[in-house]
Amino acid sequence: MKTKKFALRIIKLAKALNRDNVERRIGDQVLRSGTSVASNYRAALRGKSRSDFISKLGTIIEEGDETMFWLEIIVEAGILKKEMISDLYKEANEIVSIMVKTRDTALKNHKS
Repeated sequence: MKTKKFALRIIKLAKALNRDNVERRIGDQVLRSGTSVASNYRAALRGKSRSDFISKLGTIIEEGDETMFWLEIIVEAGILKKEMISDLYKEANEIVSIMVKTRDTALKNHKS
């Protein structure tokens, strides 16, 4: 599952950050949002209804976008070089794009 592999990569990133106060807090944020992508995807697959599925997709999109934000902060604050997390950022963007398309399709089918 792509989202689970993504969550495991986020965990490794969070572990790799220094333990000073700022990096710890940023690490906690990226860890929370990045792993939430996978847990909410799993919950979406077990959704009680189509509306529940669509709602959970929205949560995944929000958490994925927040993860991208924290990855940008990590680079722009000089914590890590862009090259070190560019693949992770690209993966987050791909997941968000997939979930947007999936939600759009689910919404269109739900209205039919």
